[in-house]
Amino acid sequence: MKALYVIGLLLSSLVGVWHFFVPYLYQWSAYIPAEYESLMVGIDWINFFFSLLLLGYSALLLAMIKQVFGGSKELLMMYGFMVFVWLARIAITVIRPWPLDPVPWVSYGQQLASAVIFLLLFIPLVYLIRQRQKTLAP
Repeated sequence: MKALYVIGLLLSSLVGVWHFFVPYLYQWSAYIPAEYESLMVGIDWINFFFSLLLLGYSALLLAMIKQVFGGSKELLMMYGFMVFVWLARIAITVIRPWPLDPVPWVSYGQQLASAVIFLLLFIPLVYLIRQRQKTLAP
């Protein structure tokens, strides 16, 4: 379970790092007219802080592996929220796919990657919840 936890959070961290470069890789600014510079700055800020939070949150959970597997209720809740974030990522990909002009390998790749990371994180979460229930049972 620890291996799945670590792999899932490492992949989550890599997505956070990758997202720092997404606006430049996909040239987001090319799609927004120059007179909307403030919109572009806002999008850059949102992406930057999303990237920072995903990377930082994943790294913190990796650093606290002993406490998470040691039964910390608070860290289990934090970990559960990370799993929920990846579930929401799958949902938004299905409900509101991107890019708008579907490129099959991009759309399916995003869905597959999100599903893999979600499963890698979800399986240890179920295990940890069951372990916690066993220790709390009379």
